[in-house]
Amino acid sequence: MKRTLWVALLSLASMVHAQEPKKAALLVFAAASLTQVLEELSREFERASGVTVKLSFAASSALARQIESGAKADVFVSADQEWMNYLDERKFIAAATRRNLVGNRLVLIAPADSRIALKIAPGFALAASLGDGRLATADPDTVPAGRYARAALTALGAWDGVESRLARGENVRTAMMYVARGEAPLGIVYATDAKVDPKVRIVDTFPGNSHPPITYPAAATNTGQPEALEYLEFLASRKAAESWQKFGFLKLPK
Repeated sequence: MKRTLWVALLSLASMVHAQEPKKAALLVFAAASLTQVLEELSREFERASGVTVKLSFAASSALARQIESGAKADVFVSADQEWMNYLDERKFIAAATRRNLVGNRLVLIAPADSRIALKIAPGFALAASLGDGRLATADPDTVPAGRYARAALTALGAWDGVESRLARGENVRTAMMYVARGEAPLGIVYATDAKVDPKVRIVDTFPGNSHPPITYPAAATNTGQPEALEYLEFLASRKAAESWQKFGFLKLPK
């Protein structure tokens, strides 16, 4: 009798467990420049939490507009403040969860086998260094990396000479691809992008005061699952700091 009761209880427990809904994967929308670091950090988070993370990378502008159009992302990580502000103003993010994670640098790149040497300074000969080619950048009208590039070149007096000679990428990684393939002799990307592609080299780094500070804000969306906050806390943790540093991202001043 006791054995029969025990088997029945086990069967009931198994049925209840089987009927429990599976947790949906955490969907993270993130700027393209974060691809490698967030892939690594998300694997670490999955091992520690048991929560599955799905990553979607694109330009911050494209991701923000997808969220505005109803995409059910749980977390948004932008490459600038403007697109996070855009969603905040329209009440698509949980403002209390917003935080700045890391910073970055803006660099001028060339193909790895290029011999171009150029020192970035006010009035530097960027247009002349392009020869008959174009300058690869993310779209300066919408994409953060392109906006930073336009701000820097404007401050240095070089924008007017290259504005009509841009090879516009849909995101910063596309712009870097143009240079890596030799389709553009020079390009402007983040230092962390150049670090992960051996087909390009850094020609010089833009002065930090030539453009707005490059920061990556992150927040849970208003439709985000409870685990979104846990994920954000992990990205801002001391443990995660090791990965951010390894991939070349900058620690922000407190």
